[in-house]
Amino acid sequence: MNKPLFISLEGVDGAGKTTHIHFIEDYFRTKGLPFYMTREPGGTDLGEKLRLLLLHEQMDALTETMLMFAARCEHIQTIIKPKLAQGITVVSDRFTDATYAYQAGGKGVDARSIDVLKSLVQKDLDPDLTFLFDVPVEISIERLKDTRTMDKFEREEPSFHQTIRNAYLDLAQSFPQRFHVLNGTHAIEAIQDEIKLMLDGRLG
Repeated sequence: MNKPLFISLEGVDGAGKTTHIHFIEDYFRTKGLPFYMTREPGGTDLGEKLRLLLLHEQMDALTETMLMFAARCEHIQTIIKPKLAQGITVVSDRFTDATYAYQAGGKGVDARSIDVLKSLVQKDLDPDLTFLFDVPVEISIERLKDTRTMDKFEREEPSFHQTIRNAYLDLAQSFPQRFHVLNGTHAIEAIQDEIKLMLDGRLG
């Protein structure tokens, strides 16, 4: 049996993650490999309750960060680590990189505070592979219009989204062995071919 992977999907709102999640699901089904799809904030009963607060209630940025890690701690302990231990690949729509991008990059929380919380909650757990879906901010904002009711992050000013995009690209530069940046402006089929190529390489 192949070693299970922990895969995270990241990107600014409107970058196209949701479009490709179903493709990744189909990829694992076609291969006959065990997998589990999840998301952050959320993934557990408690996490989903915290998600509603985090996406819709205004709060201090540090409070927001700590609630993100509270949800993440429950997610790791009850879903991610047990699934990986069972040989099941876990694919998470967002993980800790999102906290560095949104709360540190977007909200100005000291990254050193996030480092401390990450160390406490995750220990040595990090994704094996992170797909970063990247698009210019003006495109991501246009995609969000009239699609659904937007959450508090999606309603932020363009400058906020640009700061998040910059933070994500900085993370990708800092961890090139883990990140794979996908140009979200390319044709869907081209992006999915690239995803398949990366997964084939990692799964042998």
